[in-house]
Amino acid sequence: MNYFRTAVLLAGLTALFMGVGYLIGGQSGAMLALLVAAGMNVFAYWNSDRMVLSMHGATEVDERTAPEFHAMVRELAGRAGLPMPRVYLMDNPQPNAFATGRDPRHAAVAATSGLLNTLSREEVAGVIAHELAHIKNYDTLTMTITATIAGAISMVAQFGMFFGGRRDNNGGTGIVGTLAMAILAPLAAMLVQMAISRTREYAADAMGAQICGRPDWLASALTRIDAAAHAIENPAAERNPATAHLFIINPLSGARMDNLFSSHPATENRVAALQELARELGQPPRRASVPPSAPTRPGGPWGRPRARGPWG
Repeated sequence: MNYFRTAVLLAGLTALFMGVGYLIGGQSGAMLALLVAAGMNVFAYWNSDRMVLSMHGATEVDERTAPEFHAMVRELAGRAGLPMPRVYLMDNPQPNAFATGRDPRHAAVAATSGLLNTLSREEVAGVIAHELAHIKNYDTLTMTITATIAGAISMVAQFGMFFGGRRDNNGGTGIVGTLAMAILAPLAAMLVQMAISRTREYAADAMGAQICGRPDWLASALTRIDAAAHAIENPAAERNPATAHLFIINPLSGARMDNLFSSHPATENRVAALQELARELGQPPRRASVPPSAPTRPGGPWGRPRARGPWG
């Protein structure tokens, strides 16, 4: 089902890509766009995860460079019945995280330094469990490829504004059509991102809560990340807004038009759903532990082994 859903999404994005090409160059532009889109689909399937990680300056860590964080991911992956994903850290003060990869055997989890510096171990566990849920549901394949192609659609539409489509024998619609597509194509791509992300976030929240065993950990994390995301800019995300839907909370500041449509459900609705799940499980509200004091790079409590479990 996930592969079918991905195929439908790719077909829709390819059609949108061809529409941009048609408005810029008529029938020949549409055919060129089709060839480019086909090549991009193949390239994105195999390489989109590495592209996204590179866009955000993510550095891979292991049990030597970040032993406690790596151990947390390993234990949660075991609880989820998943292979151990690659683990990355992003030198970024905004607390946030995302997962990527075409399948569970080729998956990666990336967290910002701000996430480890700001949140408690329980809250970090809830966030990582959420990202592992995306991997388990194969959401990362669709979401990462969408980020790659949606970014390309925006780029080509902007490109068309500079070089302009002109009316010719192939049916180009001229500068007016090109200008309209330059505005509408990125918005259409954002609507696609919004549609695929909103429904999947609720499912990943519920599964993530089951993986870590405490819905209130994730609820607390979402509240704190949402507040910080409005106050702390994420420069890498601002440069690459097509990747915003990958993160657990929208990383964009909202100062740009890129944030006109939110790719995530309202945080208060997600928190309410998690609180209801906690009540169903008979779990009383639990106050999170004091956030650990950690440097930006691996080290401190996240960089040396501990005798206890990864978050307790």
